[in-house]
Amino acid sequence: MLLDIAKLPTAENSAIHLHPTDDIAVARVPVPAGAELRVDGVRLVTRDAIPAGHKVALRAIQPGELVLRYGQTIGRAKSAIAPGDHVHTHNLSFEELHLNYEFPAGETPFPQPLQNGPTFLGYLREDGRVGTRNYIAVVAASNCAAHTAETIARSYEDETLPPGVDGIVAFPHGEGCAHSMGPDLDQLRRTLGGVLVHPNVSAAIILGLGCETNQIDHYLGPGAPSSDRLAGLTLQSSGGTRGTVDASRRQIARFIEQAAAERRVEMPASKIVLGLNCGGSDSFSGITANPALGYCSDLLAELGGTAVLAETTEIFGAEHLLVKRARNRQVAEKLLACIREYKHYIGRFDGSSFDDNPSPGNKAGGLTNIIEKSLGAVAKGGTSPLMEVYDYAESVTSPGFVFMNTPGYDPVSLTGLAAGGCNLIAFTTGRGSAIGFPTIPVIKIATNSNTYRRMTDNMDINAGAISDGESTVQKVGRQIFDLILEAASGRRTCAERLGHHEFVPWRIGPVM
Repeated sequence: MLLDIAKLPTAENSAIHLHPTDDIAVARVPVPAGAELRVDGVRLVTRDAIPAGHKVALRAIQPGELVLRYGQTIGRAKSAIAPGDHVHTHNLSFEELHLNYEFPAGETPFPQPLQNGPTFLGYLREDGRVGTRNYIAVVAASNCAAHTAETIARSYEDETLPPGVDGIVAFPHGEGCAHSMGPDLDQLRRTLGGVLVHPNVSAAIILGLGCETNQIDHYLGPGAPSSDRLAGLTLQSSGGTRGTVDASRRQIARFIEQAAAERRVEMPASKIVLGLNCGGSDSFSGITANPALGYCSDLLAELGGTAVLAETTEIFGAEHLLVKRARNRQVAEKLLACIREYKHYIGRFDGSSFDDNPSPGNKAGGLTNIIEKSLGAVAKGGTSPLMEVYDYAESVTSPGFVFMNTPGYDPVSLTGLAAGGCNLIAFTTGRGSAIGFPTIPVIKIATNSNTYRRMTDNMDINAGAISDGESTVQKVGRQIFDLILEAASGRRTCAERLGHHEFVPWRIGPVM
């Protein structure tokens, strides 16, 4: 955790000073030019209008001097900055830092499930994992089967399903053919395989055209785990689109009967695998929602549950804080390898860099560069030791706080977390991201009250109460944790009620 959550400001003033060494404060509300501010006993007059969430200089900063937020470097002054100046892209530069890594010397033991701890009502699966939903999935093996998969799912829209069956959902996508054989196809297969056997899925159909690169035999043929919960069909052998819809519905009728017989049972909170994601971030993300989610993440890790931080592009510049917390040197090196490999990946595309990540919306929300964004983003991981690092869509098996290598692009990141086995996802947003997933409850946490009020239908929790001075990181963190248990037991989130079903696998290679 970057901030001492016991000492976060109560926002009694118009600007928030996050760390004693910081050169800047963050405007809690819009501050006009010429306004007098008092920040930790320092009096200054704003020389510019400071939008909410943006930075105001507390002291004179010389050209080329480092600027601190959270007690960490976020960039270098492009020009002289006077007390009261607005600090943003016009006078603060991005610079790749040369970080000193403090590697762990010993070995941290894995957390053990807590006996007699909090519980929820979930679906116990044969492999010991627990589902928070009970869906039947129709997964396209390739783009050529995507339309038919959607048609199959839509054919149930006007039908009443038995209690306990959450729905028939499609997983269309644009991949699966014209891939080069190798890492890209392997990653797609890992992603779709994780969706097919997800604990929130009672049963599934893998649907192909018949001649694509990603053959359904990979999921059903020799060497694949046999299961009465998985079936495969191709359009070319089932009579085309209409014939495949009919054949699939016959198979799904059996799956519905099977799913309807399943019941929720009381399970320990240690069976929760929580994905941690953010999107449409703003400057308040690292002050309110992300630290609160970090507090919730710590609560879950202490119980022996799993919290999965993602988005490699949004730990860049803050990875040293995670390295220091790694379970051992090997885990720390795996994390740094993710950064190195992502640099190599970005290097394939001329003119690209990690600092392409802050979107226009991020910058409008007060985030100047990727370093500042990352320092706030890693707060979602709380303070617990980093127990393991996983590749994209790799099955997550470790308890405690872990990391998954994903892009920062929200639908692709959520897809990787889901394929890895997360049965819930907590998603913080400052600008107001509207996204969900076909089979997983996604809890939306607004970083500021304005966004919460504007998008009440999309937001489950308002962490803006922290910067408003009406709540604390600990209280909102506990609120998130309580809602996780309720959602795990069946309470529908805003994204579920609105029908958000975003699913986008990560394509890393060329189109042939």
